[in-house]
Amino acid sequence: MSGLEILLKSIEQEVRRARELHRPTNTLHEGYAVILEEVEEFWDEVKVNPKKLDTASQDKRIDNMRKELIQVAAMCIRTILDCNIEEKR
Repeated sequence: MSGLEILLKSIEQEVRRARELHRPTNTLHEGYAVILEEVEEFWDEVKVNPKKLDTASQDKRIDNMRKELIQVAAMCIRTILDCNIEEKR
């Protein structure tokens, strides 16, 4: 499986997990707020100076950033699905 396939599978799993845990996104405003929250959590990790971290903490930071970006992507997809803004065919 390629890196892209692994990443897309992780995003799909996060969409499914979020749907199991949380009610649907009802409005685009709500979707924006959820996406923004995830982006801000990613930004919190970005702002950390990696030079001040030991190797284990650096690895954890990388894992956290990846998880947050997967959540951003998943919440974007969920907003599209829940708010019915899918592409017209």
